[in-house]
Amino acid sequence: MSLQRRSVLALVLVAVTATAQAGSYEDFFTAIRRDDGAAISALLRRGFDPNTRDPKGQVGLSMALQLESHNAFMALMGARQLNVEARNAQDESPLMLAAIKGNIEAVKALIARDADINKPGWTALHYAASGTTPEHTRILALLLENHAYIDAASPNGSTPLMMAAQYGTREALQLLLDEGADPALKNQLGLTATDFALRVSRSEAAEVIATAIRRRQPNRGKW
Repeated sequence: MSLQRRSVLALVLVAVTATAQAGSYEDFFTAIRRDDGAAISALLRRGFDPNTRDPKGQVGLSMALQLESHNAFMALMGARQLNVEARNAQDESPLMLAAIKGNIEAVKALIARDADINKPGWTALHYAASGTTPEHTRILALLLENHAYIDAASPNGSTPLMMAAQYGTREALQLLLDEGADPALKNQLGLTATDFALRVSRSEAAEVIATAIRRRQPNRGKW
């Protein structure tokens, strides 16, 4: 075979490979949107990278969680080379997204794959504490059972207790207090969990915190 023919053949192979990869790329994200776990598994068996990002920088695992594509999520979790710590542009991990969605089964699966519960900055515990359903409180308890740092500080110093005080359920707030969250901590603006509750007129939450503070104070003898 002449050098010229070999060069042409090489260019054709490159073009065919590039076209196949482009098609697989589109198929991958389409399968996630359609929650087609079988299609994703087929792509992964052919060697497609499960950590591929879309044009906006989003990885497939995070997209599946946001779209609540359960079958797609489970297919991706079956890939050995999956990076469960891949972050999006907001530094959110898949575990954080599962927590804010109230998806306890996804949280369990990610913990089983050694997802980082105590990443610096905003954590899954902050996100679970912000939720408004019983599932969020269950996730909160699960994270604590797996050694989540209860007073984790966000970049501005806010804690999960502060998130629960402003956004979460009474049960989540009480759970954090019962497990030892510090109600006296302040963020960079000097706000406590009580302040977080009061600024959205959650007087009941503020009273729950006040009761916890009183119980923590040492008993004083009577004169």
